[in-house]
This record gives sequence, structure tokens and C-alpha cells, in this order.
Amino acid sequence: MGKGGMSHGNTDEGKNGTEENMAAWLLGINDIKILPFKLPPLGAHDARIRMKAVGICGSDVHYLKAMKLADFIVKEPMVIGHECAGIIEEVGAEVKHLLPGDRVAIEPGISCWRCNLCKDGRYNLCPEMKFFATPPIHGSLANQIVHPADLCFKLPENVSLEEGAMCEPLSVGVHACRRANVGPETNVLVLGAGPIGLVTMLSARAFGSPRIVIVDVDDHRLSVAKELGANQTVKVSTNSNDLRDEVERIKEAMGGGIDISFDCAGFSKTMSTALGATCSGGKVCLVGMGHTEMTVPLAPAAVREVDVVGIFRYKNTWPLCIEFLQSGKIDVKPLITHRFGFSQKEVEDAFETSARGGNAIKVMFNL
Repeated sequence: MGKGGMSHGNTDEGKNGTEENMAAWLLGINDIKILPFKLPPLGAHDARIRMKAVGICGSDVHYLKAMKLADFIVKEPMVIGHECAGIIEEVGAEVKHLLPGDRVAIEPGISCWRCNLCKDGRYNLCPEMKFFATPPIHGSLANQIVHPADLCFKLPENVSLEEGAMCEPLSVGVHACRRANVGPETNVLVLGAGPIGLVTMLSARAFGSPRIVIVDVDDHRLSVAKELGANQTVKVSTNSNDLRDEVERIKEAMGGGIDISFDCAGFSKTMSTALGATCSGGKVCLVGMGHTEMTVPLAPAAVREVDVVGIFRYKNTWPLCIEFLQSGKIDVKPLITHRFGFSQKEVEDAFETSARGGNAIKVMFNL
């Protein structure tokens, strides 16, 4: 078990005396309850953080609806949530860079730092990763959590706690842009205008991309993408028979070669579209995880030397995300469409709002 805490049958016996630490526990399919959450002892290199902003991710909704995501299965009650920011309450004896009262954004994954991948700097691929709200590790939708202090990043005065929580999804876009080498000379196509597609678009712009086209099946999401700075939007269907025509419309919308395509949906059709639309010698980055297995026209792309890369979460992104937010290069505030408090009813309503989709992009808890 990670730093997060222990069984919901216990109560918080922290230094705040009588306060009982509560958390949102996933108990079963469509069954989420606010229950006590006992914190572990504070280690010398840890921090105890009072949560103030926690966002709902699509993976959280998936666990609530199915109790599993890909190979990760919820086998026992689990605290949900991993997009978070809060205020330092207490720090361990060896923590020098943080003080009580500091506002921090929190990177949710604890890697081993011993395996070859960690030693090589690719700690996001660590096989021993303990990641918030990935079974069996508890998450962060709680009054307080304990977490390694070196994964807590101090926020500048002009960056809000909600924006700090948005560093987690934004990190996915930043890591994708690094993997694909986005720069001032790369035209970018983004497939999927959900939260991750939108932060990938914002990241690509911050990395210098001069022209970005974004594609989706939903008019509202495309209108949001346009408001956030997409140069062009293209509405597509879910019908594979439309693929050839859609690729041509996407190329026309770009008005030039598509150097890099980000598939932020992860379906056979979106990946096929990306491979067909990307110019010879270009790159396709698979970000979304819609289908575990796909049937795609790989050989025609290969003979045009279209490179395919994948990403998994992120690494070393929080400082850059905070810099983008502080400088104004990226504004994530318009993505936060719904806000809820931390009562039983509000937790249930928030997850239903996120699951329903519609005009909801990012649903945020204010604790």
C-alpha cells in the first residue's frame, strides 16, 4: 500500500486532534461512500497535505462503473481520486523545501527509484509504481493525505489550487509533446477533444506549434476547442466507411503537411485516421486508451516512414506545467466546467455529472 492511508474501518489519529479524516471510498459498482480514512505515520521525507482541489478523471469514472480498467481490478474498497492540490499541514524532519501553509500541486505516482527504468529517468514505467487510485493504492479524494514531499510542488501566488490540480491531466499533454518533439515548425493534429485532447492541444501550442487542427464527433467539444485556440476543427463520425473522406477533409483543414498527430481517443478508427493523415516522415503519438487491441493500416504508414510512439502517464512534468500556468502560456481554467463540495450527495452528483459527459469537461471538487 502507498503512503495514502489504511482501512476505512479506522479513524485519523493525526496531530490535528479530534478531526476525523474522511475520504471517498469506492466500494462497488456505482457505490461510492464518504468514510473514515486512517493516515499512516508521517515519515521523515513525507508531508501531510490538506486536500483543497481534486479533479475527476475518466479513469475514476471507469473504476466506479466497472471496478476495473484494463488490467487493473478493484478487489477491495479503495479511495478514489488522483488529480489534486492542497495545503501543507505538516512536514517530516528531513523536509527542507516545504513549510506548513504552502500550497502545492501533487504528483500522484511513487516509483521505486531502484529499477533500471527509474535509474534511467523513465520512472513513469516503473513496474513497482504506486499510483493514486490505481488498485490497490488509495487515492486522494480525502480531507488529508500523506505523500512524499519531493512529489509536492509549491505553487506560485498567481496559480490557484484548482490549476494546481489540473497539472496532472496537463502533464499528459506535456509528456506527449515531449515524446513527439513538438516545436515551432510542427503542424499538429489532435484526435479527440475531451479533457486530454484539449490539454494536449494547449501543450502543443505552448511548445510552439504554429497550426493545430482538432477532430471530434461532438459539436460542443469542438466549439470549446476552437475557443481555446484551435486553428481549425473537423467533425467526424464513428463510421469507418467515412475514414477516407475524413482524412482528406482533415488535410484540407490543416492547409499543409501534418507533421505530428496525437490520437487522444485510442480507437481503431482514430488511429487509422492519424496514420492516414500524417505526412510521410511524420509521427503519430498514441495517447488515448480506448481499445486495447486495434486493427490499423500500419504497413502503408510504415513505407512512408511514419513513426508511431506511445506514452504512459508522464515524468518530470510538474515544474514545466507550473511554469506554463504561471507565465500564462497555458490557461486551464476554462476546462473546469463543474464544481462540487465534499458531501455524500455532492460526490455522487459530481461523478454522475462527469460520467454523463454533455457539456462537462473537468469536474472539480473543492474541499
